[in-house]
Amino acid sequence: MTSTATRPTQRTGGGLLVLAAIVMVSFNLRPAAVSVGPVLDEVSTALGLGGAGAGLLTTLPVLAFSTVGALSPALAARFGPHRVTLVALVVLVLGLSGRALTDSAAVFLALSFLSLSAMATTNVLMPSLVKRHFPDRIGVMTAVYTTALAIGLTAGFTLTVPFTHLLADSSWRVGLGAWAVLAAVAALPWFLLWRLDRTATLARHGEGNVGWSDVARTRLGWTMAAFFGLQSVQAYATFGWFAQLFRDSGYSAATAGLLVGVLAGASIPTSLLVPWLAGRRPDQRAIVVVLVSTYGLGYLGLFVFRADLAWFWALLIGVGGACFPLALTMIGLRSRTPQGTAALSGFTQSVGYLFSAIGPFGIGIIYAATGGWDVPIVFLAALLVPQMVLGLMAARPRYLEDELARRT
Repeated sequence: MTSTATRPTQRTGGGLLVLAAIVMVSFNLRPAAVSVGPVLDEVSTALGLGGAGAGLLTTLPVLAFSTVGALSPALAARFGPHRVTLVALVVLVLGLSGRALTDSAAVFLALSFLSLSAMATTNVLMPSLVKRHFPDRIGVMTAVYTTALAIGLTAGFTLTVPFTHLLADSSWRVGLGAWAVLAAVAALPWFLLWRLDRTATLARHGEGNVGWSDVARTRLGWTMAAFFGLQSVQAYATFGWFAQLFRDSGYSAATAGLLVGVLAGASIPTSLLVPWLAGRRPDQRAIVVVLVSTYGLGYLGLFVFRADLAWFWALLIGVGGACFPLALTMIGLRSRTPQGTAALSGFTQSVGYLFSAIGPFGIGIIYAATGGWDVPIVFLAALLVPQMVLGLMAARPRYLEDELARRT
């Protein structure tokens, strides 16, 4: 399997081109979703979005990941993963540039969804591409691309406003449109890689026909999806609400933002370390225990001390957020073939992201009902129990294709 999986890389000038392509596209997998937040007030005012429109805009990433992302494995099986990635990047460029130019709220929302759909498509295919080109280095390569993703996430939060000042006439349009330029640069190496899908690569490699519905019939598929979903609940809840938590605890708005930045910034080194460690062993249960326990310690510290040592509790929760790159690594480790990886990735992420709406929505309801943060923190901590159980189940060494063969 190793020789056939690596052959495409050898025909395109070695692994360096593929490595560069994967890193560049990974950097662009989050700015489309998070770059609007820093200039949301300006966008809402200019386009007349209103409260409902702004709320819909913040919900679009979940909708794109849970719907369009599920189609990615079938598209890759039909047209080839490299071609689908290239088309998705072109669509991303068109969507990002178009929404930066429009004066219509409806068009802005539609182009935002188009951009997010392109991003979701590529996001699902990344584990499969790593499996195809680097089958013996899944942990290392997942570390590389999830670190690039984390850097892109942080850049989307922090650079959009500075981008608005690139021209003399400062505008949110420049800040959002700049990400279209970076996406266009990321598409360049994929014009060289698209020829790998010139023939029916999947059939020639004998990888079988594993689809979304096949994964839905396996215990592994649902275990991975539930674990991914619960870690998404934690991430969306903390990113969406913890700035308010810190402000209610007595910190200024600027300091509260920095504390959330610490929480997000912790994902950069952990995205490099955790997949590397996970890829070096067949069983990742010890890593699950450490990460989920770190989450719990952070919540315990917030519950007991709240305003004291807030930097440390934010850091612990940020380290616990490394369950995200761990889940992506296990997608590649729990499947034997690139097509199986694509199907498992599509199912895990599309179903898992449906869970993520529970986070910000549920925390908002509990916070409004109780008027404080004790019950929301307990709620998030309680969700760590099923997350731990499901993580331990998903981390056991087994393979999607083996479960499907037993069912057959």
